[in-house]
Amino acid sequence: MPYAVLLQSPGGPERLVWQQAPISHLKPGEARVRQTAIGVNFIDIYHRTGLYPLPFYPHGLGMEAAGVVEETGEGVSEFTPGDRVAYTLRMPGAYAEECMVEARRLVRIPGEVSDAQAAAVMMKGLTARYLLRQSFPVKRGDHVLIHAASGGVGLLLTQWAAQLGATVIGTVSTEKKEALARQHGAAHVILYTQEKVSARVREITGGQGVDVVYDSVGQPTFMDSLDALKPLGLMVSFGQSGGKVAPLDIGVLAQKGSLFLTRPMLWDYMQDAETYRQAAEEVLGMVAEDKLAVHIDRTLPLSQAADAHRLLESRQTTGAVVLVAG
Repeated sequence: MPYAVLLQSPGGPERLVWQQAPISHLKPGEARVRQTAIGVNFIDIYHRTGLYPLPFYPHGLGMEAAGVVEETGEGVSEFTPGDRVAYTLRMPGAYAEECMVEARRLVRIPGEVSDAQAAAVMMKGLTARYLLRQSFPVKRGDHVLIHAASGGVGLLLTQWAAQLGATVIGTVSTEKKEALARQHGAAHVILYTQEKVSARVREITGGQGVDVVYDSVGQPTFMDSLDALKPLGLMVSFGQSGGKVAPLDIGVLAQKGSLFLTRPMLWDYMQDAETYRQAAEEVLGMVAEDKLAVHIDRTLPLSQAADAHRLLESRQTTGAVVLVAG
């Protein structure tokens, strides 16, 4: 019987238990995937703490993974046993040695891409894609502020936005992270532990402010992010790793320059299977063609998922953290 990491009840990393877990019966339209690599994301922490409640306990965690198809259910013709695949889930459950996955969620991994790269880039890459293409279509000449620019999504956003011709301003906490953000395309990097971000942004942009802010931190950076925008600029608040944003008097948006504000979610931009698959294939294709670098800070055995959560929460990592199964 395969093993999985299961969340017994909401709480700290100690609530994650490595145990044998029975695999459900293979349903029509599904494939049984032997997992090789699983990506770790901040949404996993939101699920673990109960910020994003799960329907029952114990429950699996994890939203993205890569592996090998072992068996296919009735009606699955596009995949066969032995195919290398990656996927992103709508409901967590990827922290496992084996997983039953709807075939429409699977994407073939190009030969030039490793399983660890695929597992690290599926959800983060899809997130970067919709943020840059749909939430705000970034174009040449735009000024873009990216918080947590050395994180898993941050590094993808930084290099992709730079390729689109934007001037990227990133925020980080240390000089080591500053160097990494610059290596991935940030034209300017602000150490938020030493400078007020909005004041430095105004200095960089000649007093104008940026066209868009991508903020995954939440409460600690929210108001300063608004102050960094130019009139009619867009605040994209897509995460809350630093805490939940307090209720906002929307009159503040008018006072600061008729600003726009959005709180997007990935699956609202990927509502049909074809859109999802095309987006995922594009992201993996960019990795295969070396157009998108996947920075993996470290890998840990799947059984040490709790340690991976501790590392992520303590801001000790840059780029992605990947759990290795098998």
